[in-house]
Amino acid sequence: MIDADPEPRAAGTTTDLRIDCHRLVSRLMALGEIGAIDGTTGCARLALTDEDRAGRDLVVTWMRDLGLEISIDGIGNVIATMPGFDGVAPVMTGSHIDTVGTGGRYDGNLGVLGGLEVIETVIAARERGEVDLIRPLAVGFFSDEEGARFPPDMLGSLVYVGGLAVEDALLIEDANGAVFGTELERIGYAGPAPLPGPAPHAFVELHIEQGPVLEDEDVTIGVVEGVQGISWTELTLNGESCHAGTTPMRLRHDPGYVAACISAQVRELTTEFGEPQVGTVGAITLTPNLVNVVPSIATLTVDLRNTDEGTLQRAETKFRSFVAATAEAEGVGVETRILARFEPVEFDEQVIDIVERSARALGMSSRRMPSGAGHDAQMFARICPTAMIFTKSVNGISHNVTEYTEPEDLEAGTNVLLQTMLTLAETEFG
Repeated sequence: MIDADPEPRAAGTTTDLRIDCHRLVSRLMALGEIGAIDGTTGCARLALTDEDRAGRDLVVTWMRDLGLEISIDGIGNVIATMPGFDGVAPVMTGSHIDTVGTGGRYDGNLGVLGGLEVIETVIAARERGEVDLIRPLAVGFFSDEEGARFPPDMLGSLVYVGGLAVEDALLIEDANGAVFGTELERIGYAGPAPLPGPAPHAFVELHIEQGPVLEDEDVTIGVVEGVQGISWTELTLNGESCHAGTTPMRLRHDPGYVAACISAQVRELTTEFGEPQVGTVGAITLTPNLVNVVPSIATLTVDLRNTDEGTLQRAETKFRSFVAATAEAEGVGVETRILARFEPVEFDEQVIDIVERSARALGMSSRRMPSGAGHDAQMFARICPTAMIFTKSVNGISHNVTEYTEPEDLEAGTNVLLQTMLTLAETEFG
């Protein structure tokens, strides 16, 4: 419970503080140039690549310029904390700076650089005597949030909160056999800070919505109540390669056909269960992948998500039964690998209230909503009071080179983050 009701501060106090939007956008654009995809405004900084190292170096430089105390742990997470508060747990914000292969400049990056902007704004206000903090603010970026190179997603924050042993995480391989620990050493971000990491006083993550709801309803701020459950599965279907012209259909053992049936069934399953159930077959690879050869192997990924754990489990059960029956009928073998499995997460109701009140105090419209994507905040919800703030995404597009959020929405979300963190810093949780 919160001991004191966190009502918005009176006029003339720290609610008058505002971030510098020009500085925030300039940093977003500078970071976005690292790994920039030619001919687009997108960027590709897969985890632990040379581009990721360059992005890390730039953000750490900005952290050091503000005189923050920087900690790097054994999985490569970087946390920067305001100095002078020895032994006091910080109010933490943050996200990630790694991207998917065809990413944009805002996903994850806003949460990190928005947090940095909040801290710079507060540091200046403290120097002017306008803010008196009883606990520090901190901002972090967490390794391999996307999971696009090393599964599972949210890997760094999962290890931080103790959900996966660092020894096991360091052995994870990417699709080309590169080992996480080896790559982390190679880019120079295998740090000495112990894991699991210390629990912050509270955690709040600013993020673009990555969906169309806020824009469609013309609402400025999304007050995120939780994150839906995620189930990622990789299927390897083993059949028999043969000539596409001479082999009768009744004598084939075609994994490509089974993969196609699975893809269609995932879509049908979402219709059967209805919203908010979603399902995606995001990657299919055929071997030998030739026009006139029945494939011998099909590899595909299936992504199932739902805000209700029971419904998600029923969807998984029906999916697995369909795969087994279809493969058996075609005479195809099935190998299954679970890439990620996270239950739905509910955020702390009191922190949610603070986000909502902060938006209201700034005169901004808001709505409560779930997150359809996974985020580092869902990991921190295991160890401290946690919530999230969403800003609009133009046309709801993300994980795409055309991803964009208007500067006024970046500013709005970061100002809500500022007020939320200041309130959390003076809030005692029982």
